[in-house]
Order: sequence, then structure tokens, then C-alpha cells
Amino acid sequence: MNDPRSPLVDRLADFECVVEVGVGRRPDVARRLARRGVDVTVTDVVRRDVPRALAFVLDDVTDPDPSVYADAEAVYALNCPPELHRPLRALAREHGAVCYFTTLGGDQPAVAVDREQLPGGETLYRVRQDGPKGK
Repeated sequence: MNDPRSPLVDRLADFECVVEVGVGRRPDVARRLARRGVDVTVTDVVRRDVPRALAFVLDDVTDPDPSVYADAEAVYALNCPPELHRPLRALAREHGAVCYFTTLGGDQPAVAVDREQLPGGETLYRVRQDGPKGK
């Protein structure tokens, strides 16, 4: 099966091991990453059915199980609400992982980020590694 190219998948496929926080009912990005050879774990606060190529873990980013993220090079969340930006950033920093997220519509990032406009109009936010952890 041939997957159409996705700028978001292209960006995340550079990592060997990633965790998607809050997969919900949309495992498409994670599934495409797994097809490209990325080791993908997906999490959510409720049980979700996900494709076999993905490891699913019941987890809450506001009270995470550190073992889920221990080997992750990148942590990402799609359509991440502002109230989860800080916990997501803290989790990624604790494990030395790069942190990316997208938002819903007009939501602005609640943490310091670099913005990348992907082809197709989606904005990808990369949490800045510099600066105090609380800022």
C-alpha cells in the first residue's frame, strides 16, 4: 500500500523512537511513521484501538508513567489543547526528547516555541530547548 507523503510524517520520520500523546481516534500519523520504520508508542487517557504496528499505553500526560517515554527521541501531540502544552514540554524535557505539537485552529502555544509552516498550511510547533524550565 502506498501512503501519500505527509510533511508532518516526513518531519517526525527522522527519529528512531517517538511517542504520540493523546492519539484519540486518529492514529494515521503514528501508523505512517511505523510504516517508515519508526518505533512508535501511542498514549491516551482512555483505551483506544490502534493498528498492530503501534504500541498503545494507557497514560495521562499530566501524571505520566516515566517508563513510557524513557527511550523516546521525540514526543508529539496533535491538536494539543493549551492546557497540555506545559505538561507535554515538562515530560519531553525530563526525558531529553524533542517536543512537537499542533493545535486546534486559533489556539496559541502556551510555551516558548519555534513555528514551522508545513506545506499544506499546517503549523508545527517545536518547543524551545533553551530558557528556564518554568517559562
